[in-house]
Amino acid sequence: MNKTTRGWTVTFAGTGINLALGVLYTWSVFAAALTEQLAWSKTAASLPYTVACAVFALMMVPGGRLQDRFGPRWVATAGGIFAGGGLILSSLTDSLFILTLTFGVIAGIGIGLGYSAATPAAVKWFPPQKKGLISGIVVAGFGLASLYIAPLTNFLIGNLGVKSAFRIEGFIFLFAIVALSQVLAVPRSTATPTAPSAPASPQAATSLNAPPSSPPAAKGDFSWQEMLKDPRFYLLWIMFAAGATAGLMIIGQLSTITKLQTGISWGFAMVALLAIFNAGGRVLAGWLSDRIGRSWTMRIFFSLQGLNMLAFTFYSSPALIALGAIMTGLSYGSLLSLFPSATYDFFGTKNGGVNYGLIFTAWGVGGVFGPLMAGAVVDLTNSYFYAYLIAAALCLIAAFLTIFLKGNPLEAEKA
Repeated sequence: MNKTTRGWTVTFAGTGINLALGVLYTWSVFAAALTEQLAWSKTAASLPYTVACAVFALMMVPGGRLQDRFGPRWVATAGGIFAGGGLILSSLTDSLFILTLTFGVIAGIGIGLGYSAATPAAVKWFPPQKKGLISGIVVAGFGLASLYIAPLTNFLIGNLGVKSAFRIEGFIFLFAIVALSQVLAVPRSTATPTAPSAPASPQAATSLNAPPSSPPAAKGDFSWQEMLKDPRFYLLWIMFAAGATAGLMIIGQLSTITKLQTGISWGFAMVALLAIFNAGGRVLAGWLSDRIGRSWTMRIFFSLQGLNMLAFTFYSSPALIALGAIMTGLSYGSLLSLFPSATYDFFGTKNGGVNYGLIFTAWGVGGVFGPLMAGAVVDLTNSYFYAYLIAAALCLIAAFLTIFLKGNPLEAEKA
């Protein structure tokens, strides 16, 4: 199997893993069943999901470090065991505390491990000019997952109950993720240093004769400690947190927003529509950024999301809410391919797992702050108006900050 074919095989395996890990995005179906079948409050039913999001984001750091050191196969395999096992264990309890532990912590660990291994494994097979597209394809699986897992979960709950749904999906995803993880691999050497034609010193000769399994670091391969000293890390982190706050606020509240602003009760259709464009935005933004550069693509999508947040204050019909869902999905989805690609551009792929894991903690902050901020605003004002303004301001600030992202070698080639 040649390198290109193997690269695409790894890419589609990573996409398949994310199609299973995306069960996180369908928690609302489980939550509705827990409130109906087990008489849980809505606040209680949301707790396992909130904890899972936080654990997912935090596990991206050790998960990335482990896959950089031991390879993606073993990390993704562990992710499948934790994610599937967490769902299976969730089928054995009626306790909020235990379900928060089994789904929120155990499955959350699995989601973080699996997600942290899939994208770095794929992008290492391709040249820099394709990093955006490949990242977009792999992470699109996570966004698309709710399109099939939500109806599957609804069917299983309706016919067998919520506990059986946890157990059946747990076994399905455990075996699927573990099987696909065996395909994940990285090239023997992911570094591409330019070696001199003749060694200038004994030390250089030793470097040139190093075994392929231990290549010297390529120029631009930052350790996580070096990355934390670079101002671009903090720019990327702030921008990612701003975009995630806006996107996850809408994702978490869209059904309620639809009912409040239009009076219709089929907001689930808007959620499905957003999921489609969430996945599409990941591929589109990745492809576009390979052509016009990461900074310009970020600027476009942050500006689009900021204007969309402002326009949400005027969306008062199903057609307009649908438009808002489409724009939210495209813009939010773009983050999940642009930021890993930018991380690899600025800081290299050798330590890309842990480096992107640290940047991904911004997603966790947005995932907690966005929905909580929106809920607090609605409780105080019975309207999302000020939540939209805050989200719009954050996105427009992020668009402005892209001006200061300098030193991307890929964009230097395009200039």
